[in-house]
Amino acid sequence: MSGMFGAAEFALAFAAFLLAHRVPTFPLVRSALVARFGAVGFTLLYSLLSLLLLAWVIGAAGRAPYIHLWDTSALLAQVAFCLMLLAFVIVCLALGRPNPFSFGGLDNHRFDAARPGIVRLTRHPLLLALALWSFAHLLVNGDLAHAVLFGSFLAFALLGMGMINRRNRRRMGPPWHDLDAAVQRAPLSASLQPIAATVFRVLAALALLGMLLLLHPVLFGVDPLAGHYLP
Repeated sequence: MSGMFGAAEFALAFAAFLLAHRVPTFPLVRSALVARFGAVGFTLLYSLLSLLLLAWVIGAAGRAPYIHLWDTSALLAQVAFCLMLLAFVIVCLALGRPNPFSFGGLDNHRFDAARPGIVRLTRHPLLLALALWSFAHLLVNGDLAHAVLFGSFLAFALLGMGMINRRNRRRMGPPWHDLDAAVQRAPLSASLQPIAATVFRVLAALALLGMLLLLHPVLFGVDPLAGHYLP
């Protein structure tokens, strides 16, 4: 019975997570929610709901029946750790920065194609970070439930990049191509500008990753620094 309950809980949590990220994308639903709670209120409530559902679906995956698919190892754990570090750095370099190519950009009218920051390397830094996070967790969770969970996140991140590109090309028209070409002409060094802010953000990424590693056993019931995850 416990196995059946665990499988049912995972299916329910996964469905709720998908619906919560699909339904608000419908224009009528989104406009109604924004009118009810305001733009800021909608963003805060949606972010809180997303975090709660994410915690639920990850916890439910851990409680689902264990169906072995592949073995993990210390080497895979070390690769996963490096991918997680890179993901945190990318997120910290992207947050709060203008990015007209992706979602979540702040003050996109201030975007400078000559100094694009992390956008010089990837037009979709948050989705890239999600893909790295998902793949890292796939490596060290070789069971069916986690493969479905993190594999879905990985597919969403990779497919989402192309979907957003197509949507923005239709919406912006020729200016999108002009802006993209201008970013490509920027030197690679422009991805690290301004230098002082880049250093601060990298240090913040290290601090956040360290905090997550310490809190991981409390939040998710697994210690990535112990057992078979790291030697």
